[in-house]
Amino acid sequence: MTGTMGLTLLAFCLPFIGALIAPFLTRLLGHNAAWPLALIPFAVFLHFLGFNADIADGRIVTGGYMWVPSYNVSFSWLIDGLSLTFLLLISGIGTLIMLYAGGYLKGHPQQGRFFSFILMFMGAMLGLVASDSFLMLFVFWELTSITSFLLIGFDHAREASRRAALQALIVTGGGGLFLLAGLLLLWDVTDVTQFSLLMSFGPELRASPFYLAILFLMLGGAFTKSAQFPFHFWLPNAMEAPTPVSAYLHSATMVKAGVYLLMRLNPVMGGTPAWETILPAIGGLTLLVGAVLAIRQTDLKLMLAYTTVASLGLLVMLTGFGSEHAIAAAALYLVAHSLFKGALFMVAGLIDHETGTRDVTKLGGLRRAMPITFLAALLAALSMGGLPPFFGFLAKEEIYAALAGGNARAIAFTTTAVLGNALMFAVAFAVALKPFLGTAVATPKRAHEGPALLWIGPLLLAVKGLAIGVFSGLAHVLLTAPLASAIAGTPQTITISAVPHMGIALYLSLLTVAIGVFVFLKLDAARAAADRLIEDIGWGPDRGFDQAMRGLVRMATRVTRFTQPGLMEIYMTATFVVVALALLVPPAVYGEWPRAPVWPADMPFHELAVMALAALGIVAVLMASNRLTAIVALGIQGFCVAMLFLLFGAPDLAFTQFMIETLSVVILALAMTRLKLTPRDHRPLREKIPDAVIATACGVGFALYLLRVTQGRFDSALTDFFNLYSKTIAHGANVVNVIIVDFRGTDTLGEIAVVMVTGLAILSLIRIRKGRVGS
Repeated sequence: MTGTMGLTLLAFCLPFIGALIAPFLTRLLGHNAAWPLALIPFAVFLHFLGFNADIADGRIVTGGYMWVPSYNVSFSWLIDGLSLTFLLLISGIGTLIMLYAGGYLKGHPQQGRFFSFILMFMGAMLGLVASDSFLMLFVFWELTSITSFLLIGFDHAREASRRAALQALIVTGGGGLFLLAGLLLLWDVTDVTQFSLLMSFGPELRASPFYLAILFLMLGGAFTKSAQFPFHFWLPNAMEAPTPVSAYLHSATMVKAGVYLLMRLNPVMGGTPAWETILPAIGGLTLLVGAVLAIRQTDLKLMLAYTTVASLGLLVMLTGFGSEHAIAAAALYLVAHSLFKGALFMVAGLIDHETGTRDVTKLGGLRRAMPITFLAALLAALSMGGLPPFFGFLAKEEIYAALAGGNARAIAFTTTAVLGNALMFAVAFAVALKPFLGTAVATPKRAHEGPALLWIGPLLLAVKGLAIGVFSGLAHVLLTAPLASAIAGTPQTITISAVPHMGIALYLSLLTVAIGVFVFLKLDAARAAADRLIEDIGWGPDRGFDQAMRGLVRMATRVTRFTQPGLMEIYMTATFVVVALALLVPPAVYGEWPRAPVWPADMPFHELAVMALAALGIVAVLMASNRLTAIVALGIQGFCVAMLFLLFGAPDLAFTQFMIETLSVVILALAMTRLKLTPRDHRPLREKIPDAVIATACGVGFALYLLRVTQGRFDSALTDFFNLYSKTIAHGANVVNVIIVDFRGTDTLGEIAVVMVTGLAILSLIRIRKGRVGS
């Protein structure tokens, strides 16, 4: 193990270690535990920041450890421009979120649990974006769904929180199953299990007949995780979570996991008509839907949540557009969005925390009471609005440079981008200006500036958006160019700066600002128009989710009532019907009937006597006048089988068979007498005949199956193995005992457990019956 690999492994493990100690540390330090806990993501940030120079030079860092070598499954990581950008965003913003959560949840009795959950999520997200192994990507993907479920449902006493958490888990977890199927199919087609090896299989994968199947499965995972239409509804509902969760999961990290997956696959799956049609179309539709729904809201968090949906749609649209400028634009916007949206979410939470409301129509005049918060909100809104010299301006300029063109496709997507960005511009300034300007409004709590733990995060992120825009040349070299290169699969250079340049991109930016200002000034009218539009549409995916869940519950209830009516007779009949079909249908379909058996001419008399005794036992069972006699007669079959084992030199098996049959007869007789069943079966003949047919079918099926098996060539490989290794490995001379105790020890333990559970079930039935009689 090299030192770097060991430190990298430690960096991935640190958040999980922090999750273990967070509750104890919070118990000792209270909300001040946020300061030492924030050192964990900060240490991770510093570690991965050390990779920046190597990645900027075009190198890729891989490492890890084999997990299941025979299947080429490893715990391995791939650090290139794409994963490094996400690693830095996750750990850097995570540091600020830890501090913010310390102030936001100050005094909450479950703050330690919250710290633990969010650190677990952070570790899962770090593992997701750095995974080189297909399997590890899926494991961390699902872990983000589980930890986000815990975070969204943190306030579990509220029904709305529980519903939102369950909805997010079902949607993203269901998408995870699509992802798993896609990864397995990708593995089968390419015969590789790592993304670093997959990058050279682009032509083969795009030419594969399974390409579309893989694409749709991957899109199922990506679209559900990144809230693309029509799966967008879970993200705004997740705003039931505390604001630190919204600022972290739903702006900068988890919701971008699907975008990350699409960017990771772009070099090998991009460039096809399907890719360049589906992604821009769904992304563009999501952009417009999210922007319109954002205008409709009055809750600050919901306004930002729907603009997050719109921004994710914009990223998906750019990733699939199919040009170098579009890839560069996606890289720029990915970073810019994480900074300004994280800041604005924290601002919304800060306003709510210090005033007692998030309703933008009930806020105003807060600039004097909350000057630092106002500054952070304004700086973040300027970046979100795409105004120079903020980094958001660079991203928007690159977006328009990528999309603008004279063909119908370019015009359609450019129009979509302009409208979507203009509506998001209006929302950004509604969040940043409406609560702070105008006449002061009475709020549920007396408004005042929050503590440093609450405003340091949004202020730093907002200032970072300004600093990167001003020093964009350095940012391109160290961050966005390596990111774009990883997305494109080829080296990329980004040169755009904060200085406006005359051209179509600038004109489109000015048009966006003009439309955005107009919508902002007419926000109430725009909100009313959006309301009317949604009401006219009526049904939506969120309502559809509830309908689907209710339908699923009703269907499950009906299926359960049909398949589990509570009658043992039905269960037994169904079981033996399936057994009979399994034994008789395959030989009939595939022509695998046994050859006509030949009766051995030299069978000894004593063997014939044992077989005749078994036949008499069957007749005795069928002719028995009561149930107890039938049970006792049934034991004759087992004892005859045990005798055959003895005659053919298997005393151990014979002894086991004797014990089993004795216990079976005793237990069945005891159960029958204690349960006080009727002595005889009073069913009419029309009910007995179907059971007789099923039983005969099962018996004939087993007989034919055994005949077919014994007529095949005997393979002695297993016998030779046990004879060879019983002494040398298990140190036992009795091969049968060695097989049962050593080679099949776990199987034997399972059989013992089955017998024990059966005995307990019978004991329970007897006690239930005794209770009823006594009552």
